[in-house]
Amino acid sequence: MTKLGVALLSLIVSSSVAAQGLPSDKPLRILIGFPPGTTADVIVRLMAPKLAEGLGQQVVVENRPGAGSSIAAEAVARAPADGGTLLASTINPALYKLGFDFARDLSPVALLAEAPGLLVASAEFPAASVRELIAAAKAAPGTIFYGSSGNGTVTHLYGELFNLGAGVKLGHIPYKGSSQAVTDLLGGRIQLLFTPASTVVPQVRAGKMKALGAIGRKRLVALPDVPTLAEAGVAGFEAGLWFGLNAPGATPRAAIERLNREVAHVLALPEIRAQLAAQSIEAATGSPEQFGELIRSDTTKWARVVSAAGIKAD
Repeated sequence: MTKLGVALLSLIVSSSVAAQGLPSDKPLRILIGFPPGTTADVIVRLMAPKLAEGLGQQVVVENRPGAGSSIAAEAVARAPADGGTLLASTINPALYKLGFDFARDLSPVALLAEAPGLLVASAEFPAASVRELIAAAKAAPGTIFYGSSGNGTVTHLYGELFNLGAGVKLGHIPYKGSSQAVTDLLGGRIQLLFTPASTVVPQVRAGKMKALGAIGRKRLVALPDVPTLAEAGVAGFEAGLWFGLNAPGATPRAAIERLNREVAHVLALPEIRAQLAAQSIEAATGSPEQFGELIRSDTTKWARVVSAAGIKAD
């Protein structure tokens, strides 16, 4: 192709992107509020190359962990509302005093995936079932601790929901993402961990940790012998974790719709679905409105847990 042809093609691509409401003079940035290797990071980095192909522009993924993903969320909320900066989101209960309003300052773009969770124990932990864990926790209150991906994350709230449902008091140790928590569980420095299943299934299969209960509507295909927490008699764990994309609140509708279409296209690709499924992650799409309703309903649910448990940010 001649230089003129390349220039014309570049102009056509740029004009096409701009016509869809997205900035064409800079990469699309996706911020993740957790460290590399976490479930949100895995999902976004798997999708990024295909998303870049569909959009005709570079996609840059950045990790900004901290404050239960609130640091990344606030950065996106304050970014230019042009569709050029997105947040890889999961539910962020009202625990921190935020400098922005999540519902007003962040617009739902698309649901990406749902991932079942697991309650796992270190290989040396004496309890081999949820029933045995509850008995041990009641016999020695305040001596058993669980790790989470950080204060205000769903994995933190899972522990508090477990405390309320089982009538026990497990102690909480927050981490900046699940990676270090998994390392400490393997090393026996913590006893329990609420986590996305994708981060620990290989270790469970290898016998390096024990799966006590699955979080979600059904048992994991990868671990069919592990009962759900609902089957074990602890209510409130019928849904796993979800992950999505949000944009700054005033982002034009045309940009939101364009991004939603491209995300749906990527998640429909057989190779993407297969790679997610191999890690116990289920691709999930829908309209921006449907994703917004999911955010609202989950926010209400977890706000009740925060209130009932009297949780405060450390």
